[in-house]
Amino acid sequence: MDINEAAVFVKVVEAGGFSAAARQMGLPTSTVSQRVARLEKRLGVTLLQRTTRQVKLTDVGELFYRHATVGLDHLNEAEAAVTATTGEPCGLLRVTAPTDLGDALLAAIIRRVRQAHLGIKIELVLTDRRVDLVGEGMDVAIRAGDLEDSSLVAKRVGMACWALFASPDYLQGAPALRHPDDLAEHDCVQFGSLGREEWSLSDSTGRLRVPMDGRVVVNDFSVVREMILAGDGIGLLPTYDCRAEVESGRLVRVLPDWHARADLIHLVYPWQRFVPPKLRAFIDIAAEELKGWLAP
Repeated sequence: MDINEAAVFVKVVEAGGFSAAARQMGLPTSTVSQRVARLEKRLGVTLLQRTTRQVKLTDVGELFYRHATVGLDHLNEAEAAVTATTGEPCGLLRVTAPTDLGDALLAAIIRRVRQAHLGIKIELVLTDRRVDLVGEGMDVAIRAGDLEDSSLVAKRVGMACWALFASPDYLQGAPALRHPDDLAEHDCVQFGSLGREEWSLSDSTGRLRVPMDGRVVVNDFSVVREMILAGDGIGLLPTYDCRAEVESGRLVRVLPDWHARADLIHLVYPWQRFVPPKLRAFIDIAAEELKGWLAP
């Protein structure tokens, strides 16, 4: 029996089609189709009914799928039980994260993982969509905000805090800024996701809603950041993404007692009895790096 053929068949069923399975396994669609066809020929049965839009299990295909998944799970657990304790971290690791998490932060994580474990290959997918880790073949996610899927393992690593920043050039000729109410006298560059009509700001005493004039509203965080650096006004930026600019004097945090949105950040991955060495190594390094960049 060719275990690879059975594994490919199971992946086609779980992915919902040949093309999706091929993408997740990094194989040509023709190869995936050929392996399933060889399995069907060897068994002498039709396992999948193919149409132009989808594949559907036959009755005998459903029977084979149920038994094959159990067998493959046992094989995977057997291998994981050994490699989790003795194996060197290696292989492809698929990671997903929000688009606005910060280029410097993500680059720092990848750099440290690659320096520590040359055998690990990383595919980073940036998206604001909530990815189905199991269904889309992802190993781990960096997620902001509340967690919805209780079947996943989550490791809290810090808080992503958005605060007010401006360039020294802008502040040099700008009106005094001692309280959020003074923002009405300033040019503000608004990131649409944080409010169009108002900014919600908090300090140790509570929350304040500050009306915004909406003269400049941008739905791309990178553009907002560049405009603030260029001296076009005051804007909300994540503190972790401004560390280098503050240290170099290119940005100044204004009204430092106040902040806008603050989201919990977690490392999230599917539960498994034996965590692969590549995933364990990534989680350990990423958690340490994230805690260094994010607020406690």
